[in-house]
Amino acid sequence: MARTTNSDTLPFVDSRYELGMLASQRVRDLNGGAESVVEKTNDKMTVVALREIATGKLDMTGVRHEFVQSYKESPVLESSDETLEVGSEDPLLREIDAELENALADEPADAAELVQETEIAADEIED
Repeated sequence: MARTTNSDTLPFVDSRYELGMLASQRVRDLNGGAESVVEKTNDKMTVVALREIATGKLDMTGVRHEFVQSYKESPVLESSDETLEVGSEDPLLREIDAELENALADEPADAAELVQETEIAADEIED
């Protein structure tokens, strides 16, 4: 197929809007390592995706399903499960964590102070 047009692909999708969504999903799949059902040659992935849709060899139901799944929300942690504590057994690290926590609770420091405090803490850990 030398050139793919919208009219070549519309028998396999319901609308041009759906064509755009499904072609973009197929490009993500191809970039992720999926095997192409047509020869790639030197075409860009967008062209390859449109050519695949136009040939009718592509499982459009599967692509639709992948598109919908890509927009579903991922599970959210319960607020009781979230924690910023490292829970280290090392007393020095616990002390540094406590100092950082207190520093965050106090007034925000400027960038120079943060860099200086980080360097001091790193020197203490190395010693």
